[in-house]
Amino acid sequence: FERTLVDGLSENNIFRTLAHVIQTTSGDRKIPVVASHGSASWVDEEGAYKESDEAFSQITIGAYKLGTMIKVSEELLNDSIFDIQSYLATEFARRIGNAEEEAFITGNGTGKPTGFLNSAELGVTAASATAITADDLINLYHSLSVPYRGKAVWLLNDSTVQFIRKLKDGNGQYLWQPGLVPGAPDTILGRPVKVSRYMPSLEAGQKAVAFGDFSYYWIADRQGRSFRRLDELFAATGQVGFRGSQRVDGKLILPEA
Repeated sequence: FERTLVDGLSENNIFRTLAHVIQTTSGDRKIPVVASHGSASWVDEEGAYKESDEAFSQITIGAYKLGTMIKVSEELLNDSIFDIQSYLATEFARRIGNAEEEAFITGNGTGKPTGFLNSAELGVTAASATAITADDLINLYHSLSVPYRGKAVWLLNDSTVQFIRKLKDGNGQYLWQPGLVPGAPDTILGRPVKVSRYMPSLEAGQKAVAFGDFSYYWIADRQGRSFRRLDELFAATGQVGFRGSQRVDGKLILPEA
């Protein structure tokens, strides 16, 4: 059941396939992060080496509780054709996966993970409050440092995808390039496009398009998900309850990525 649920979470939560997922046991996990890099310098023969230390900061990842409950009639449970284990795994994964993805993208950190949109560095502000141009996307691409572009992907919602598919560069060529083989992702400027319903739309003040290496967003799964069958709670109505919960946190470790 646990394995089926984990697989289902990845299917229902596209962000889990992009982020870096770790397992934690108890307490807060402190992650050292390089705040600024040192540098090398030229040294004369028999000259002294110049000190240039790395500066480190720490990001703390804890665990927030996410739960849901399902009621099933006793008649349905007694039907041998009804696969209750498969149903629960699928439905728990759908509910938890959707709630997780929304938090990983837009969460405010109060009672839930901190979404990357609240921490990422702002790359480009479009001239229009309700539209973007081909130049905006090109500028956003180049606002990301070269070391992160090799693994970077675009993340946006479906309505923004529809808008961007129509954009052309100065030569009349579409920026959007469909995947050349089945299963291959569509691309913008050579980098894959991922779609999430929880990315904001093209509206004033919203961050509608994200471009970056999302492996620098860390998801911390607290070990041990909880599942419980509740036989007595809904007995008066001829139902059986099933409760599922997990503890998870997520934070962007390197905003510049």
